Amino acid sequence: MAGQADITRSRGDFGEPGLRLEQDLWAQGIRYVGGMDEAGRGALAGPVSAAVVVLPADPEIKASLSMVRDSKLLTPAGRERAARAVRECAVAWGVGYASAAEIDQAGILPATRLAMLRAVQSLPLLPEYFLLDYIHWPQLTSPHLVIPKGEWHSLSIAAASVIAKTERDRLMLDLDDQYPGYGLARHKGYGTESHREAIRRLGPSAEHRQSFCLGSMER
Repeated sequence: MAGQADITRSRGDFGEPGLRLEQDLWAQGIRYVGGMDEAGRGALAGPVSAAVVVLPADPEIKASLSMVRDSKLLTPAGRERAARAVRECAVAWGVGYASAAEIDQAGILPATRLAMLRAVQSLPLLPEYFLLDYIHWPQLTSPHLVIPKGEWHSLSIAAASVIAKTERDRLMLDLDDQYPGYGLARHKGYGTESHREAIRRLGPSAEHRQSFCLGSMER
């Protein structure tokens, strides 16, 4: 598989991701396919997270993960159910983070790639092939494919989107205890009006992205 994939038939109804890309790779003898996605790129506070999920090389896995979608299409309760199913079914899964300070220092795209690297490094095995949501990663030397709206087309990427989101949300709950007054548990660090108002009133915390918050404080 090289270049842009033909993904027109890998998407089901209502954003239900398919397994055609994975099955094509499994048919080539590639057993460990790692789907990757991120969460928190646009937030004002907290880290950016990335997750990688390796599913069993078995088309029947789709039945066990029928509730898995792009995390943005699921309710919080739905995401938690999907995340539990992914953790139970996956051959391996891992999460990596890049901190707010690293985002300020390097920029959001390099920091996202750093989180992706840390997610891969956390795995007990190295995938033979990667399916990435639409983030180019020039440093990735393993065979891979970058897919626009990948979580709509690949079950592995959709599973990674759920893990990246739910694991980051849990971390934001902890940060809400450490930095009260910002409502981090409610909006998970994203730029809601109440969050922007809290930044104007309290100033940014150590977990706020200074480079992201300047515009919010000026509003």
